[in-house]
Parts: sequence; structure tokens; C-alpha cells
Amino acid sequence: MHAVIVYESMYGNTREIAEAIAEGVHEADPGASVDCLPLTEAGTDVTRSADLLVVGGPTHMRSMSSGLSRRMAVAAENHKEGHEAAAAEARTTAEGPGLRSWFHSLPKTEPGTYAAAFDTRGATPGSGGAAEGIAQRLSRHHYDVVAEPEGFVVEGFDGPLRSGELDRARAWGAGLV
Repeated sequence: MHAVIVYESMYGNTREIAEAIAEGVHEADPGASVDCLPLTEAGTDVTRSADLLVVGGPTHMRSMSSGLSRRMAVAAENHKEGHEAAAAEARTTAEGPGLRSWFHSLPKTEPGTYAAAFDTRGATPGSGGAAEGIAQRLSRHHYDVVAEPEGFVVEGFDGPLRSGELDRARAWGAGLV
């Protein structure tokens, strides 16, 4: 099996969840080939070769990020002392296409190609989530979505991840196999 985990991450939280999902897939199937890539490195050649495509991103303004929300995140991060690494990751992500644009270039696939969607989201009840929109877009591209969209909780605006979320992500990834 070849699994590809594609993610958009502004502060590193979504990247950490994606990496934990990759670990879970590999633990469940040690023979699997698992690629975990930022969406800027996930071209059609990589996604077409996947038996399982897992896509995730941060929740911004109750949904998937947009160009405006990514620019706002960069501006907020640039004003925080001690957040240089997060600010650099946010700038790199903001300069890229974002998930909404990435989906425009994602080719439709043949039925029988599996997919799953996840997001990182705030801890408050009204924070929304990006995973449902990601799953809908995967379905529109003819992927068979094999799991309910999953959200992983971030404390505060930009993290850290809530305690136990990395373990939960590993278990979720293993369950996808």
C-alpha cells in the first residue's frame, strides 16, 4: 500500500498531526510506503500514486484557510516574541496556494482510491472545522472517503496541541489502514 498524507500547516500543529497519522499508518502496516508532505510538495504525480490519500489543514474562520486568513495568521505570528520558527512556517505556507487552490489542480481519480480528511481546530465549541470541507472536495474528485472527517484540538489560537492529540492521531491513522 502507498499512503500519501498531504497537509497545510501555519504554526506546526497540523504538520505534527500529519506526521503522527503517518506513524499510525506505518505501525498498522509496516510494509506500507508512507509519504507525508506539505501541500506545496504534493503534485499530481504523488497523489495519483496513492492507494490512500489523507488531506488535512488548519481551521481558519470556521473552515479551510483562505489567502486572507493565511495573511492574517502571518501578521499575528510576526508580532510574537519567541515564535520565529512558527512565523517562518506561517510565511512559507501563506506564500503557497493553500488547500482551496490545491484542490483545483487535484485530478479526479478512479473509484476505489481511498481518502480521509482531518483538521486542527480550536477548543471552543463554535470554532468550526475544515475537515468536512476537505472530505467534500475529496468526494467531488471521486475519492472514496473511508472515515468520518476528524478534528484535532489546538489550545489557544496557535497551539500547542491539546494533550493526547498526537496519540489520537496515530490511532486514527492506524484505523485508516
